[in-house]
Amino acid sequence: MPTPKEEVLEVAGREVKISNPDKLFFPKSGHTKLDLVRYYMAVAEGALRGVDGRPMALKRFVNGAEGEAFFQKRAPTSRPEWIETVELSFPSGRTAEEIVVTNAAQLAWIINLGCIDLNPHPVRAADLDHPDELRIDLDPVPGVSWAQIREVALATREVLNDFGLTGWPKTSGSRGFHIYCRIEPRWTFPEVRRAAVALAREVERRAPDIATSRWWKEERHGVFLDYNQNAKDRTVASAYSVRPTADARVSTPLTWDEVASCEAEAFTIDTVPKRFKQIGDPSNGIDEAVGSLGALLELSGQHEAAGFGDAPWPPHFAKQEGEPARVQLSRRKREDRPQPKGQVPPPAPGKTVGPTGRRRTTMPLIEIARAATESEARAGLQRWRARHAEIWSHLAPSDILVDSMRGRNTTWTRIRLNLRNVPESERPPQEPLEVDYDPWAGYEAPDRSGQLERPRRRRPAG
Repeated sequence: MPTPKEEVLEVAGREVKISNPDKLFFPKSGHTKLDLVRYYMAVAEGALRGVDGRPMALKRFVNGAEGEAFFQKRAPTSRPEWIETVELSFPSGRTAEEIVVTNAAQLAWIINLGCIDLNPHPVRAADLDHPDELRIDLDPVPGVSWAQIREVALATREVLNDFGLTGWPKTSGSRGFHIYCRIEPRWTFPEVRRAAVALAREVERRAPDIATSRWWKEERHGVFLDYNQNAKDRTVASAYSVRPTADARVSTPLTWDEVASCEAEAFTIDTVPKRFKQIGDPSNGIDEAVGSLGALLELSGQHEAAGFGDAPWPPHFAKQEGEPARVQLSRRKREDRPQPKGQVPPPAPGKTVGPTGRRRTTMPLIEIARAATESEARAGLQRWRARHAEIWSHLAPSDILVDSMRGRNTTWTRIRLNLRNVPESERPPQEPLEVDYDPWAGYEAPDRSGQLERPRRRRPAG
């Protein structure tokens, strides 16, 4: 018999126990854990289309949308025998058994674990080395309007059409926008990413005022086409994922006719099931619209012939062949050194690396906070603002760089400021961090390189 804190649902011929069904997951909208499960059951056909047969990293919000999330790559050891898994290998060389969802009962089971959104890999369990999905993640810089994001989405569609691919649009449920393309599973992760880089550069070429392919945040403007979402080990919230926002917003598939006038806030845990019942799933047909990356890879070859090298990879990836140098120019062989541009911003007092790590930049950056949560980081930013009100008036929204950084099992937040719009004589120096959080403190397990011992940190002189 179920306990008072448990409810049993009959789903796809299975009994799925929902623990703490009345637990409040979205305090501002009033939705409970059971409401979240029932939402996913109402849109299960569409949600499964986005995750079916794909390994999935579990992003668990055990204390609801306002609590801290943690990533769990390994499938729980205590699980029903009908939960499927597959072993994945990661860039670090480590492996993990991840959950593979193929039916509604399995979907309900992982939602019960506290997963608010779904984060599948772009591969199927049957072939883990060849993605069958090209993912275009449109990431706006602060201050960019939703109308501009829609404009970049439509420009991206044109490029995809010109290169023989069918794009399937959806809101991200957050600030951005997603376009997915089914592709033949013949190319490796680096090849798919290479095609994504070529696409991003082509969209930027056609719409240079509103789109960018620049990886470093201080160099961006408008809407960034995040090609690195196609690197191995990257996951993106899939179709019909509820996002951990106050209004329980949903990453919702659209028709292209809807894109020009859609509003992201219209799609929530309450409205999307009604929409799904009325019009069905706009992404129905995506699995049959399989395209080739051949034309985009030809474009990439043209870019390389014209002198364009690889674009930067995420910092936790191993250095890739053809990638721009990450190492300080002063450490490179003298004969390989180009004329230095910019400088490495100094670290905050007591820290060993600054706002860009060891990378040079032409932008005047300072670091404000490293915090366990975004709210703590922003509180630190407000303290800095109170001391520097005259400087704050010079800053544009895009000058406030809020970075979600990877920790051990959770993300943490870094905030930096770009002082490019502050007169040089008035720019404040790098000060001690308002919040100084170290996600690696006390960490003794292997790092992403698979090494147990992390390099010792050099203590600053004095």
